[in-house]
Amino acid sequence: MANKEIDVDVLVIGAGPTGLGAAKRLQQLNSASWLIVDSIETPGGLASTDITPEGFLFDVGGHVIFSHYKYFDDCLNEALPNASDWYEHQRVSYVRYQDRWVPYPFQNNIAVLDKEEQAKCLLSLIDATVEARARATTDKPQNFDEWNRRNVGERLNEIFMRPYNFKVWAVPPSRMNATWLGERVAAPNLKLLTSNVVLNKVAGNWGPNATFKFPAHGGTGGIWIAVANTLAKDKTRFGSHGSVTRVDADNKKVYLKDGTVVNYGSLVSTMAVDHLAQSMGDTKLQQMCKPLFYSSTNVIGIGIRGERPERIGDKCWLYFPEDNCPFYRATIFSNYSPFNQPNETAKIPTKQLANGQKPASSAAQPGPYWSIMLEVSESSHKPVNQDTLLADSIQGLINTELLKPEDEIVSTYVRRFDHGYPTPSIERNGALTEILPYLQEKDILSRGRFGSWKYEVGNQDHSFMLGVEAVDNIISGGLELTLSNPDFVNSRANTERRLKTFKGVRR
Repeated sequence: MANKEIDVDVLVIGAGPTGLGAAKRLQQLNSASWLIVDSIETPGGLASTDITPEGFLFDVGGHVIFSHYKYFDDCLNEALPNASDWYEHQRVSYVRYQDRWVPYPFQNNIAVLDKEEQAKCLLSLIDATVEARARATTDKPQNFDEWNRRNVGERLNEIFMRPYNFKVWAVPPSRMNATWLGERVAAPNLKLLTSNVVLNKVAGNWGPNATFKFPAHGGTGGIWIAVANTLAKDKTRFGSHGSVTRVDADNKKVYLKDGTVVNYGSLVSTMAVDHLAQSMGDTKLQQMCKPLFYSSTNVIGIGIRGERPERIGDKCWLYFPEDNCPFYRATIFSNYSPFNQPNETAKIPTKQLANGQKPASSAAQPGPYWSIMLEVSESSHKPVNQDTLLADSIQGLINTELLKPEDEIVSTYVRRFDHGYPTPSIERNGALTEILPYLQEKDILSRGRFGSWKYEVGNQDHSFMLGVEAVDNIISGGLELTLSNPDFVNSRANTERRLKTFKGVRR
């Protein structure tokens, strides 16, 4: 039987935030024929949510909603329009260091450390400040580790920045570039820091996610299911009949697993660009992608019976630079929404106590329940033992006093994502300056967390807008501001940004 062929002006591969942003914009403009495909039945990509058999929800990573774009806000409010669809939180975040909780960001809150450590950090930061005054403006840091030494001083780099960032990125900070930072790393103010130390004062909330939103139902994945539901059903193919087997860039054809051939004018691909190179069979592009480095992410979820302990309180997410636990971040996922765990009337048997012992009874019992979600990075620089990861993580929760040995664990979840973080390595920028134009010459816009490989614009709002702006570029040659100017879109100058409606299609 002959393959069925479909002709579209724009084909979108992938139904994560970037692909859905592209599809949403195409539908809004209504000036080009289009189709969005994904091999997974449920949209969301790396921003989806899983549910354990016991009824605990866990995002596939630590996601919250905060936005640099009014357009993004409008689209989400259309999909989830009711006040009851959302919870809004003030971030309560800490770093675990030497058996104490240090308010985040660590480098702004050394006032809570002991006096000797405060002195070491301040003296080191003063040295860095004096050195900076004598440094030429053209003398830029060559890597992330050097950026840290210059901005927080050697002592803070030694006790927090270096070990924590290795746990996150699974690569030494000296192997990472210093162009991606923007608003993601706080550079301490020496005068304010000194004042806070003298006055024994904790710094206020910092960063764009000091307040954030979270959906009431369905976890983060529920957002993207709702956005996908606003799209025309006849222009979406999710699941096995949306699975891409090959991309023929020369003839502008994409082959799907069910035998369908899609002829396209322009392609917005949110596949990992190294996977796209494989699917194209393009050995030149594959060679270009070799300098790109990424880490894998292991997500571990723990469901616990009992009232939320006082030691947990309203904590949101927590950071762990030390080696007494494998995870770099813990999220108290039950604090985001009361619907992220089963109702307290649900009867669930205890799997084990946190210390590994068997429970006194195997009978199913009611709640209440609460939950913790953990993230563990992995790479060739930082291997992970999958066989012991869950047990090691639970022991790490005991070591850091998030769990007590006698706590009853009723649900566990472990999932590994091969492509977790696109590393802003020293080689990355040079590789992207070859890869992205090479593809665009073929009318392929590779965009998204791993499509354009820019972590600095890899949050949900950024990812969505990468898709939106890619479509505007295709339709009218519009500027892709998020891709080309991450520092601007992450700055305070980028406020209330709305897109104009463009006309015309480049065939």
